[in-house]
Amino acid sequence: MADTLLTTAEVAVVLRVHPKHVYRLLRKGLPARRVGSEWRFSREDVLAWSGGKAAAGPRPSRADGASALAGAPPALVAANGDLAVLALLRLCNALGPPLLGLVQADLRASAGLLRAGEVLAAGAHAGDFPGHLDGERVARLHLVEREVGLVYPRRAAPLRLRDLPALRLASRPESAGVRGHLDAALRAAGLSPARAHRKALELPSHLEVVAAVVSGRADVGLASRAWGERFNLSFHPLATEAYGLIVKARDLGDPRFVRLCEAAQGRAFRAEADVIAGYDATGAGDIRYDA
Repeated sequence: MADTLLTTAEVAVVLRVHPKHVYRLLRKGLPARRVGSEWRFSREDVLAWSGGKAAAGPRPSRADGASALAGAPPALVAANGDLAVLALLRLCNALGPPLLGLVQADLRASAGLLRAGEVLAAGAHAGDFPGHLDGERVARLHLVEREVGLVYPRRAAPLRLRDLPALRLASRPESAGVRGHLDAALRAAGLSPARAHRKALELPSHLEVVAAVVSGRADVGLASRAWGERFNLSFHPLATEAYGLIVKARDLGDPRFVRLCEAAQGRAFRAEADVIAGYDATGAGDIRYDA
C-alpha cells in the first residue's frame, strides 16, 4: 500500500512538537510535498528524517475524532470555572469532535491531576506557572490577564481591608491561587490572614463565592472581577494576573490541545473575552515556557 500522507497536525503528533514548529522544521529540511495550498508528509520520510526520535505514528482516531491512543490523557481540562476557560471550551465543542470537558478543581488540585495524567490541561495563573512537573517540561497556553479581588453588594459602603475581620467572608481554600493574593494584601496592611479567615466560608469556586454574597450568606467574597460583574457586585481590586492552561510539552501536538490553541487564537474567543469585565485577551493563544 502507498505510504499514508500526513497533515501538519499529524506530523506534530509524530514529532511531539507544536504544529507551528513543523513549519520551522520545513525550513530545516523536513521532507514534504504541496497538496493545493497545504503541506502533506510521508510517514516513512518523517520517521527517517527524525532519526528514530519520533513517535511510531500519529495517534489513531475513532469515528468521532477523539484520541484513542492508549495512555493518552483524557479529553478534560481541570480549572476553577474561569469564564475564559468556559468560553474557550464552548467555542471548541461547537466545532464538533474531539469534544473537551471540564473538571472543577483549584490550582493545586488541577496541577495534581495534570501531573497524574488524569487531564490534558490545567488552569494556572502568574506566580504559579510551573516550568516542570516531576521533571517533565510544561508549556503554557496564554488566555487572558484578569483582575481578582473582593466582591460585595453595591448598596454597601466602600470596602476597607481593615474591616474584613469583622465581616462574614466567603473565601477560597489555601490551595487556591487567588487566596494568596488576599493573604498577601492582609499582611501588607498589618492584618492577620488567620484572623480574617477564622469564621470564613471556604468555597471551591468563584461562582460559589459570589453566590454566597448575593444570597446574604456572606458580606464579602474573594473572586474575579468578571464573576462579580456577572452578579452586579461592587469590586475591590487586589491583583492583576496572567491566566492560562498548562500542558505537558509532549502533548502540545495532541489534536485536542491543538483545537484549544486554535480556538484561543481565533477572533471569536478574543472578542468574547475582551468584553468580560476585568479581562484582557491580548496575546491569547500564545504558547509560552516558564522558568
